Amino acid sequence: MTTIYHNPRCSTSRNTLERLRAAGREPEIIEYLKTPPSRDQLAKLISDAGLTPREAVRVKEAAYAELGLEGASDAQLLDAMAAHPILINRPFVVTEKGTRLGRPIEAVDEIL
Repeated sequence: MTTIYHNPRCSTSRNTLERLRAAGREPEIIEYLKTPPSRDQLAKLISDAGLTPREAVRVKEAAYAELGLEGASDAQLLDAMAAHPILINRPFVVTEKGTRLGRPIEAVDEIL
């Protein structure tokens, strides 16, 4: 089974979805802005991808500056991403072989 945490407005997310389909996978698509992961689910996704919350947050998003997250701890970043899912970098892809953030898109190839 393959799952993508997807934002259809994001070109990287759309391209990653196409890459999955080209590899013969029809993933479960979770539009995380409509159905955000819980804080615990988000922490697991980030950890399973081998990332830190700082590496998984969208620093160029207006909410990042508005919330003053530059010096935030990992716990504060997780809280902010759970409360404001637009801050979650995308797309996360989960397969039976692991979890990756599709930035760069080629990172997803490791788990196909």
